[in-house]
Parts: sequence; structure tokens; C-alpha cells
Amino acid sequence: MLPVLLVFSSAERFYPKFYFCARIWAKCILYGMGFYPEVERMQQLDPGKNYMLVANHTSMIDIMMMLVIIKQPFIFVGKRELAKIPIFGFFYRKTNITVDRSCAKSKQDVVTEARRRLDMGESICIFPEGGVPDDMSLVLDSFKDGAFRLAIAHKIPIVPITFYDNKKRFSYKFISGGPGKLRVKIHKFISTKTMQTGDRKILKEQTRQIILDELTKETKKKE
Repeated sequence: MLPVLLVFSSAERFYPKFYFCARIWAKCILYGMGFYPEVERMQQLDPGKNYMLVANHTSMIDIMMMLVIIKQPFIFVGKRELAKIPIFGFFYRKTNITVDRSCAKSKQDVVTEARRRLDMGESICIFPEGGVPDDMSLVLDSFKDGAFRLAIAHKIPIVPITFYDNKKRFSYKFISGGPGKLRVKIHKFISTKTMQTGDRKILKEQTRQIILDELTKETKKKE
């Protein structure tokens, strides 16, 4: 797929075609590793609207899962370190928004670029924990404000998404994990139409609580 991806990543107008190819790549990766997604949708995305997609972040396969479960094109906002991964990093940098969290200017540039892409009608995916938590026993880390500030500014819905099995199936511990089912739940959307910038903390905690409650219920089932 390399020649095709090079062409489709060369200009923003080709991005929907690039995204289609990226979904094929993601499915090959997941199914090839013996994973099979199982999706529960409490609400369907409208192809004519854009959204802020927000999910818990526990594994390297979270990116592939997002591509598989969301049919309409969106872009990621993610850490710049991912751009260092051979081949994948090249396309990630070309088609998504990367941020150096140690640099204030980089953070501001991300906000500007994200606003521009939202104005173009594209959806955005942000893992609001800011990365995979260092403490792998942690159910859900605290959320950062960025995704919620942008969602309110553009009056687009928040789409909370819970990944149940990604950490268990493919964690950052080399000897753990294995093939199997990857369950995911797309929750009911949270409207931001009547919210102001000062409401971002309320929106952030509301979104986090939805995902945390779901993960906590899952933990109790196992006990």
C-alpha cells in the first residue's frame, strides 16, 4: 500500500482516500494479530457532522481500534514521539496533528491547527489522558482540558468511547497479552451547544466519569 499512501498523504484533499486505506491497514493489523473487535454503539455518528472522539488510552493498538470502529474520516492529535516510528511515523506526521508536550509553542500550534481542521468539517480524536499511564494498574488517569476546550469552542459533540480489553490483550509489558476479543463501547454523545469556555472542566469530568464508571463495572465483574 506504500505507493498509494504516499499519493493520498500528499495533499489534504486526498485525506478521505488516505483514511480509507488506513482503515484497511488497521484491520489487517488487528485481525492478523488474532484480535477481533466487538462494538456496542449507543448512538450512531452522522456522516455529515464532525465530532470530538475521546477514549481511554491503554495500549498501542488503541490507534488501530479507533480507525476500525469509526468509518468517517477523523484526525488524531497525539504526541510527537509517535512520528519517530519508522514508516508509520512518517504518515502519522503527514496526516495528523502532533504535539511536543514540553513546548508551550507546540501546544499553541496544536490548538490553531485543530481549529483549522475542525473548521474544515473534520472530526478529531484525542486521548485526553495525554498518553498511556505509567502506572499500569491505574483504571483511568486524569484528563487534560484540550479536547473539551476545542469541543465547546466549535460546538461539536463529545463522543465518549470505552476500550475494555486493549490493555489486557496488548499491553506495554512484553510477556503479557494474547489474541482474543476487543470490546468497545461508543456511549451517547454529550452536546456542547449551550456550553461556554468556563464549562470545560464540568464537561471534562462528565466525560471521564462515563468512561470510568464503565471500566469500574468491568473490574467488579472480574472480582
